[in-house]
Amino acid sequence: MKAIISDLIGKAKKIDEVDFVLKNGEIVDVFSLETFKGDVAIFNGYIVGIGHFETSQKVIDVSNQYIIPGLIDGHIHIESTMVRPSEFSRAIIKHGITTVVTDPHEIANVSGIEGIKFMIDDAKNSVVDILVKLPSSVPATKFENNGATLTSNDLRKLLDYDEVIGLAEVMDYPSVINYEQDMMEKIEMVKNKKLVIDGHAAGLSDDKLDIYSIASIRNDHEAVNANEAITRVRKGFNVLVREGSAAKDLLAILPAITTKNSTRFSFCTDDKHLDEMVEEGTINHAIKLAVKNELDPLIAIQMATINNAKCHGIENKGAVAPGYIADLLIVDDLADLSIHKVIKSGKMVDIESQQRKEQAQIPRSIMNSVNTPKITEEMLNIPLKEGQKANIIEILPGKLITRKRVDFADSKDGFFISNPKKDYLKMAVCERHKRTGNVGLGIVHGLKLKCGAIASTVAHDSHNIVVAGTNDKDIILAIEELQKTQGGLVIVNNGQILARVELPVAGLMSDQPYEVTVKKLLDMHEILETIVDHHSQNIFMILSFLCLPVIPELKLTDKGLFDVVSFNHIKVEA
Repeated sequence: MKAIISDLIGKAKKIDEVDFVLKNGEIVDVFSLETFKGDVAIFNGYIVGIGHFETSQKVIDVSNQYIIPGLIDGHIHIESTMVRPSEFSRAIIKHGITTVVTDPHEIANVSGIEGIKFMIDDAKNSVVDILVKLPSSVPATKFENNGATLTSNDLRKLLDYDEVIGLAEVMDYPSVINYEQDMMEKIEMVKNKKLVIDGHAAGLSDDKLDIYSIASIRNDHEAVNANEAITRVRKGFNVLVREGSAAKDLLAILPAITTKNSTRFSFCTDDKHLDEMVEEGTINHAIKLAVKNELDPLIAIQMATINNAKCHGIENKGAVAPGYIADLLIVDDLADLSIHKVIKSGKMVDIESQQRKEQAQIPRSIMNSVNTPKITEEMLNIPLKEGQKANIIEILPGKLITRKRVDFADSKDGFFISNPKKDYLKMAVCERHKRTGNVGLGIVHGLKLKCGAIASTVAHDSHNIVVAGTNDKDIILAIEELQKTQGGLVIVNNGQILARVELPVAGLMSDQPYEVTVKKLLDMHEILETIVDHHSQNIFMILSFLCLPVIPELKLTDKGLFDVVSFNHIKVEA
């Protein structure tokens, strides 16, 4: 949104000519961490005055309420909400999130540049400002197959888009540490534009963090405890505190945040499923959770607003101050953040009835992305001698990182068999982009699946088909169902399809209104209760991250079991 400075100055001198005035509010000052009573004058989408105004112009009385900046999400993959950007916007605005910084690397790993352009085009009519960081690592590693490769030359064509504000999470840290040419070119071209480069420093040692910082990568959302957060702050990083569906790091990091260093912390979501987002929001939920656990509400709001704006080089957002864009929330209480009104770019938003607007046409190629040859039971055999220990992926609740567990597992006729009582299940990743026929096999502990199988085409970051189950027949049926629907989530038991959520847009997103998709997700969760023991986690979100070979310790790709610590494939047999 552009503004002529002289017009804004003129209205600042003549408050009677502004669009409207918010009167008698308690203004939250994110710069000095205090509140004060005052009026806010708004013209042409901008704040043009803070003070006490006597005016005959339109007045909105906000007595006994707080005026805070619109919330900013510092890092989110919209594809993980399973709806397209325009639908995401409709769902999230009611929670007070007015700006998000998104990395479309999920769809880029499936559909390349065409996928990124679709996301940008579909976001144009959104009420929420959707700002884009270009995917830095497509594919994420060389140890798996995905649907596209993006070089520096590919990305350079997108740098002139107004919505593009930087380079997204650089998860291919070996390319940085070894200063590989194409990665260096990506970093340099973004630096030359004076844009921001995001980090992805999962499990990196101190010396590798130093190299990240030297490469101008100075924010990170992969700290999982207070010590990691403090280390990053001391090295000059901005720490994005993540609270999503699978990764819940906020409570572990909270002890690191003080009044002395709070400007170095901000909130982000990373990945959150639609049903959870619709129910509780994203950044607003992080604020409430932090305040409930004794963080100063003013610091929490600062982290959700001005800190994110500064971290990402976003001008004129994140504060209630003259010259800033009038993205504002009127709330009754800072602790529970009950939102009374949302003002976006100086206009009141009807948060109760967000109608669907014009949406970008979905390219046909993006709607036909699941190309998997027939999978047989023989292809699912995992060699394992009786009495032989196995390398097992152990899920850690609330974390994206996993543990490498070495233990005895059941076998029959020289092959592993699932044991639901022991919670050792067969897992497979089937390549779906190029019909290679690759099937990576492993054993997973922590899904708590009692029977049947679950499968998804959302499998970070290459988004092949990922499936886990208690028997091969149900596993194969689940895979075949995803081929038929061209992507989505599915639950199978005893040869029957119990539930499905169709995600035909790159196998990642629905083409339906978000209300339709969230209803299907809620119905699916009810079914999950019948086949999962002690169902308390987002099992599909967890499953999707068991394929990400850049986060320790053990993951599964279409090429097999991957040890992230040693950075190579290993056998299931220990």
